[in-house]
Amino acid sequence: MLIIGTASAFAWLLALNQVPAQLYALLQSASSNPLVILLIINVILLFLGTFMDMSPLIVITTPIFLPVVQQLGMDPVQFGIMLMINLGIGLVTPPVGSVLFVGCAVAKIPIEATIRTIWPFYLALFAALMAVTYFPAISMTLPRLYGG
Repeated sequence: MLIIGTASAFAWLLALNQVPAQLYALLQSASSNPLVILLIINVILLFLGTFMDMSPLIVITTPIFLPVVQQLGMDPVQFGIMLMINLGIGLVTPPVGSVLFVGCAVAKIPIEATIRTIWPFYLALFAALMAVTYFPAISMTLPRLYGG
């Protein structure tokens, strides 16, 4: 709870200092193509997900990236799904990979052996992430049918 509280305070401070607007301007200067900006956001989230736990990252990155992706025309539900996939991949990716290490400890399997066998699954996860990011119908069909 201390980590979540600290992350919430940090996210509030970032929003107060208008970091999302500055980040959007920075990303716009890197590329005016929304597809490239989404790719950059995915890379940032994947990188952060490999070093930090999921809960603080949700609290920290949502207020930063949500306004940016909304300016690009992305639905908040689609962004939420994209964020969860990114951070889920980070939970099973070394160097921190907390879920990967717990799974290996429970199964009493060395990390090295596990990493060698799960690479194809990383490719499938990455393909699913790209599909959800760039094809809104994949992630938005059920919410639109259910939500009206």
